[in-house]
Amino acid sequence: MELLPYTLKWFEVLLRWSHVMFAILWIGNSFLFNYLDNKLEKNTISKEVDADGILQHSGWFYRVERLNVAPEKFSKNLIIFKWQSYLTFITGVLLLIIIYYANAKILMIDKRVNENITPLMGIGISIFSIIGSWIIYDLICKSKLRNNKIIFPIVLLIIGALISFGMTKIFGPRFAFLSVGIVLGCIMFFNVFFVIIPNGKNITASALNKKRFDVNLSNRAKSRSVDNNIITFLVLFIMLSGHASFIWASRYNWIILTLLAVILGLVRHYFNLRAKKRI
Repeated sequence: MELLPYTLKWFEVLLRWSHVMFAILWIGNSFLFNYLDNKLEKNTISKEVDADGILQHSGWFYRVERLNVAPEKFSKNLIIFKWQSYLTFITGVLLLIIIYYANAKILMIDKRVNENITPLMGIGISIFSIIGSWIIYDLICKSKLRNNKIIFPIVLLIIGALISFGMTKIFGPRFAFLSVGIVLGCIMFFNVFFVIIPNGKNITASALNKKRFDVNLSNRAKSRSVDNNIITFLVLFIMLSGHASFIWASRYNWIILTLLAVILGLVRHYFNLRAKKRI
């Protein structure tokens, strides 16, 4: 066995493992913090503490407080959860490049679907779909639609269905299905990189300078975090769908994907409401 091909195979295996591991850590954080936000009891006594609660894990009790104002003193061990997201994105992009983009003619393009698409065009369309989808989503989030809890998700669902349908007319069925997961995963990362972390840094800087932080920054970051949380089940399903060819090979794959988006999104929303004891 030649050394270089063997080394590349090991690199790919380790990259896949890293991508899955970092994704587990990222999604675990998302579930935990959204659960805490929904589960902590409103504190009506303290002006500084918005909500609090007690956790019990592995034989110890932990007091958790969500503050209305920045703490008087910051610990040197200020924990900011970002690298799970960053590393999931980096490993995912590397996998996309070395597996799919490097083998676009075989794994992305299907002449039975569209004989006019070349591998280079396919790669360009894939990149454009990622960037374009983020721009559209970000603009909608910054519009008045964000405030409507019914119209906002419906508009996003319709746009997502159109993108899914468009992918089936450009790529082979397997990559078309996977492309939607890639777009959603990248949007989740962009939410972290462009909104959640910058807003968090702004809030922290205000606190360190003894200035009152802008609550709107917190609310915007939280709304993007909830968006990420809602689509986690769908993204996980799509990323594992390569083992279920009867789904992505179906002529109705984009319809199946749209229905899954509704069902899995509602399931995730149900658990959030249940944590709030609204159900």
